[in-house]
Amino acid sequence: MFTELKREAYEANLSLPRHGLINLTFGNASAIDRAQGIFAIKPSGVAYAGLKPADMVLIDLDGKQVQGSLRPSSDTPTHRRLFLAFSEIGGVVHTHSSHATAFAQAGREIPIFGTTHADYFSGNVPVTRKMTSAEIGGGAYEWETGNVIVELFAQRSLNPADYPAVLVNRHAPFTWGNTVAKAVEVAVATECIAHLALMSLQLEPELSTIEPELLNKHFKRKHGPGAYYGQSGC
Repeated sequence: MFTELKREAYEANLSLPRHGLINLTFGNASAIDRAQGIFAIKPSGVAYAGLKPADMVLIDLDGKQVQGSLRPSSDTPTHRRLFLAFSEIGGVVHTHSSHATAFAQAGREIPIFGTTHADYFSGNVPVTRKMTSAEIGGGAYEWETGNVIVELFAQRSLNPADYPAVLVNRHAPFTWGNTVAKAVEVAVATECIAHLALMSLQLEPELSTIEPELLNKHFKRKHGPGAYYGQSGC
């Protein structure tokens, strides 16, 4: 049961080190079956080289482990919080990719300087506030991590489809998409644009963000009802 869901999560997790987004066992990916209210996620601390589809752990949206003998990722509550808050997403990815994590550790958004960034995001990649001592030490740290993400999107009225990634202050990026494969793609893009932003700032420390008309052109040609990038039906 849930063989395909576990396979999707497995393939997504294996793709993270393949794309250079993972060191050691830092990071995880999850895929959800919305009809069943079940998501599959990587087991905690298991090396990617030894991972198998059968190792994926199944969790329901109440947080109950419904299948799998291994303990799920320690970040499971964060994934669950995002699945509950953002009903349109089908997968979540968490990495500690170097350049995006550098922005997160600095508590800085990734500024939108060019069209590479605008192909995926309708603005800067946002960063959360710092978590409080109570949130960190209160016994539900990973759930509270999800809460600060959801709080940010609610306070700023951000659409998760327009901003499919977030930097958790002092921590690292989370990304999402309508499928877990798309969430992986966004994770790759987030690391790429973070690297480009850092290099751009080295070249021009006072660089301004992209012009609104160029941002809108590149974002809307890939997203929304007027999108025309790619092939029809793909």
